[in-house]
Amino acid sequence: MRKSKIQAANLEGDADDIEAAFYDALQRGDVDRLMACWADEDEIFCIHPGGPRVVGATAIRATFEAMFADGGSVRAWPERARKIVAVASAVHNVLERVEVLAGTTPSVAWVIATNVYHRTAQGWRLVAHHASPGTTSEIQEVSDAPAVLH
Repeated sequence: MRKSKIQAANLEGDADDIEAAFYDALQRGDVDRLMACWADEDEIFCIHPGGPRVVGATAIRATFEAMFADGGSVRAWPERARKIVAVASAVHNVLERVEVLAGTTPSVAWVIATNVYHRTAQGWRLVAHHASPGTTSEIQEVSDAPAVLH
């Protein structure tokens, strides 16, 4: 496997920095920068909407290379996120706005993704990305959070 240079490393940063680098690389169709966001672990995994579980950096890289093969015709932007952060891990549940170029007209859909980050010796890194298909209209959030804080 060809190792990416650790371009996303920011030892002083946090999981938000890696998430920003991940989505920036997605928008640019830059596989090297995208893979630099991932941890150097054998058991990292990625699940694209409706797809199988893809395990390991080589397999994950191949799925993104295939996605970008048509000149980067898939773009994803994080719109809203819910975050749980601990000392050495963070879980972000992200509402993604995804644009797919089919012919000359872009199609927009919504995807719900869960990104899991761990703090490693190289800084924060992505260890799991699980994306589920949403709808063609913005997804409404259902929450049992109280309307008034006491």
